[in-house]
Amino acid sequence: MGDPIEYLTAVVDEHLANARLAEHGRSAQLLVHDDALRQSVIALTAGTALDEHNAPLAASLLVLRGRVRLTPASGEGAELSAGELCPLPKERHGLTALEDSAVLLTAVTAV
Repeated sequence: MGDPIEYLTAVVDEHLANARLAEHGRSAQLLVHDDALRQSVIALTAGTALDEHNAPLAASLLVLRGRVRLTPASGEGAELSAGELCPLPKERHGLTALEDSAVLLTAVTAV
């Protein structure tokens, strides 16, 4: 795999390019799947949203590139920029790209 930063940068570049070509404006790849642990890169073009969905048991979101808005069902959303890490709310939530963006989702799910 070589340098992990170079690898992750290449994955982000690839999925942002794919998202820009995709009709739905998104592209994703599961990077790690180890029992209940999953890590995925998700790329979204500006204005693209992941509609409200259920939360996993535990999860965090690291913005790798761009700017996104995380919107929990019960309250006001948080705007996150590249380099910011936050835990996901343990409730239904949505995610919207405010500009072309890529995030690393780390989630623990039921086995």
